[in-house]
Amino acid sequence: MKQKMLKTLEFDKVLEMLQEQAISENVRKKIENLTPSLSEQEVKQNLLETTEGRQIIEHSGTPPLSPMTELNKIVPLVGKGSLLMPDQLESVAQFLTSCRRLKAYLKKAEITAASVALYGNSLYDLTALEDEIKRVIRGGQVDDRATPALADIRRRILNSGMQIKAKLDALLRGNSQWFSESFVSIRNGRYTLPVKKEFKSKVNGTVIDMSQSGGTYFIEPVQAAKLSEEISMLQIEEENEVRRILYALTALVEENLNPIRLNIEAMETMDFIFAKSRLSLAMKASVPEITTERKIRIKTGRHPLLKTDNIVPLDFHIGDAISGMVITGPNTGGKTVALKTIGLMSLMAQSGLHVPAEEALLTLSNYVLCDIGDGQSISENLSTFSSHMTNIIEILKVADDQSLVLLDELGSGTDPAEGMGLGIAVLEELLRKNCLFVATSHYPEIKTFAQETKGLMNARMAFDKQTLLPLYRLEIGEAGESCALYIASRLGLPKRLVQRAERAAYGESLGSRHTMNPAKSSATDSFEEKGFRSNHEPALGSHPDCRKDATNHEYPYGKGIGEAEQSNTATSRVKSAQQKKTEPSRSMRFNVGDSVMIYPQKELGIVYRKANEKGEIGVQIRKKKILVNHKRLKLQVPASELYPDNYDFSIIFDSVANRKARKVLEKRHDPNVVIEHDTNERGEPI
Repeated sequence: MKQKMLKTLEFDKVLEMLQEQAISENVRKKIENLTPSLSEQEVKQNLLETTEGRQIIEHSGTPPLSPMTELNKIVPLVGKGSLLMPDQLESVAQFLTSCRRLKAYLKKAEITAASVALYGNSLYDLTALEDEIKRVIRGGQVDDRATPALADIRRRILNSGMQIKAKLDALLRGNSQWFSESFVSIRNGRYTLPVKKEFKSKVNGTVIDMSQSGGTYFIEPVQAAKLSEEISMLQIEEENEVRRILYALTALVEENLNPIRLNIEAMETMDFIFAKSRLSLAMKASVPEITTERKIRIKTGRHPLLKTDNIVPLDFHIGDAISGMVITGPNTGGKTVALKTIGLMSLMAQSGLHVPAEEALLTLSNYVLCDIGDGQSISENLSTFSSHMTNIIEILKVADDQSLVLLDELGSGTDPAEGMGLGIAVLEELLRKNCLFVATSHYPEIKTFAQETKGLMNARMAFDKQTLLPLYRLEIGEAGESCALYIASRLGLPKRLVQRAERAAYGESLGSRHTMNPAKSSATDSFEEKGFRSNHEPALGSHPDCRKDATNHEYPYGKGIGEAEQSNTATSRVKSAQQKKTEPSRSMRFNVGDSVMIYPQKELGIVYRKANEKGEIGVQIRKKKILVNHKRLKLQVPASELYPDNYDFSIIFDSVANRKARKVLEKRHDPNVVIEHDTNERGEPI
């Protein structure tokens, strides 16, 4: 579960950023397995190393580290009878050069008084071995001057070759008509002449090769054969001398194998420290203060995976008398990013990494537990709710007073009333466990619970009501609103529809809500009070159980399924007729996303399509789509209470394949893209 939570918070992506700063492969593997520590002393020491490494880089520039790519393959061969080849010995020499330079670099860095600079004292000076390898190996091969014997052998080989060429050149010049080319050719290690087929008998020697056409024979003349044999013998001597030299160098490396291994270890240690320091510089991060007290404070924090230029800083604090916080506000307002920022900073600090914030005070947590979903992959159905509930159950099993818990959209994915109840129950349990926790929610009851419960605090993501854009700024101490009604009004939805939506959502009209409970303001109340009055149609009635049309006739509202609006008086029949002229038909009152009860089965479903000409409404029940007569439906919870404004309902009602296909067709026509529709028993799309 721990690894699952780390991945949910995208800690693995932070480690990938850290890996990019490392030079050696072994350090990248070490970073891949890096986990937060619970030891206060270890965490503080690791953070100090990161801080001092950054100071050294800022003072002395980029450290001369070695990638050691081939060295890790070479060292295991030494001491096992293997012979190191020239390119392998060159890799050893390059590593020793890096060790020497790093030692000098850290010696120079001691002026910063950083204790990390003292790691240079653990690097062995192997200059003698480095110089010997560089003297003997040049350009990937053993140099002629490696030993006097090798120099003599190679000189004799060169002289013999020159003698052969001189004799063959004389033969070429004297009988040029015999040859297809005017130069000596080396074939299969032999000096040959390119003789034309018809003059083959003119040249006394051995045929070594032929051209593809068969028109040219490559013949080694007898004049060159003796010298060629001499060269072959010299080449054997050369090979033996080279092997002797390589064995001597391999033995020299073996004699220094233990210091080399210690240097590798020191180099990897410095690579890891400087990787953390370079990441700190790249993120413009700071060293967090570590405390064992249960509190967290972040000033101008930034999510490490987001571009710095586009980030609105996060100011956050929790602890002391407040152990839990409930964050509310409009969708896409930054609530999830805030959760992940808090969680990631805790994990980074406990892993010895600086955090992208101006200041940070972070506590040590035995677990950073989270249930955070991705809006683009969440379908609000039973399976998703079950998945989230399973996570929460696991969290409650292991969470204690040393844990940090982060819950996104607490109680979502099920019936709002039950989801709200579960959310409050979970918050109470977290309070009982005395852990630090932060949860996000849209439920007003949870906001009220947080406001009235000791140890809990509300917070909200700021929203600009002028531009209708989220500000991504966390404001602690106040509960936020989804702002759906306000946004709808500002965008031009007629005022009577806004009031109708509020009656459906809250069971009362704007006027009655304002009169009955002045302390409880609505989205529309606030924008009217601030002068944002609409020029659209006037409101209907203000009584929560009645509505009025333009002729001021009242009619009942909200009757149960199957009830007929009957009257025994002529007046009531007139009113009924007038209602039919002014109000929309009952079937048109159901909107996409409404939660409805289907009678007589009493099954819950979600409206996926508004009424057709027959009064049939599309309802999805457990992922199955059916058409139901509107008279069989009763509204349970309107969509406005279940989902944020402009919610993409294709997430619920459409398949992943269809959603992808629609995105393709929005960009271009593709004859290969197919969108599948559900059909009824007659094969008609529904």
